Amino acid sequence: MEADFIVVILPGGKGTHIELGIALGLEKRIFLYSPNEEVNNFETISTFYHLTEVEKCFGTLDELLEKVTTTNVY
Repeated sequence: MEADFIVVILPGGKGTHIELGIALGLEKRIFLYSPNEEVNNFETISTFYHLTEVEKCFGTLDELLEKVTTTNVY
């Protein structure tokens, strides 16, 4: 609850989606990471992934870290 942001790394399980829901409710900044763009497959993913509060990130973990550390999260 004290975090400024959350990073959701896919594939995520039930607990991951609970944390995502809590972050949405607390209006936290959310980075959703997938190494590929499978998160855009509407048939297999959660609708929550497409909310405007969720920032999708693709590529390597290094690219994710670069995005998280250079993005203003406040």
